[in-house]
Amino acid sequence: MNDSIEDTSKKKNRIEVYKWLGVMILVVTAIIGNALYRDMLFPVRILIIILLITAATILALLTVKGKAALNFTYQAHSEIRKIIWPTRQETFHTTFIVTAVTTIMSLILWGLDSILVRLVSFITGLRF
Repeated sequence: MNDSIEDTSKKKNRIEVYKWLGVMILVVTAIIGNALYRDMLFPVRILIIILLITAATILALLTVKGKAALNFTYQAHSEIRKIIWPTRQETFHTTFIVTAVTTIMSLILWGLDSILVRLVSFITGLRF
């Protein structure tokens, strides 16, 4: 009984390895094919690359890790929908405040820098 469970587990693991091997073969074929068939029409090359990458993506989504990634994507999408986004007016006011504070701080730092340059030039006797 225990042997049949191990055999099933090994068989599933082997199938996963074959799926990932297929994904790698499809992606490498797309990359090498694009380099080797440079003389082929560009739209045809792009279509073939899109088909190969689509097939690789579908095959990857059929694996355990691919299903987990797809589930993560669905959960992230549902969490994004739960976020309360700021209104247009709130966004405008926040942007205005950040711009105003940045301008004021830059003027303060510019004035402080000018004072320090004049002070150092007065002490050292250099003229700028």
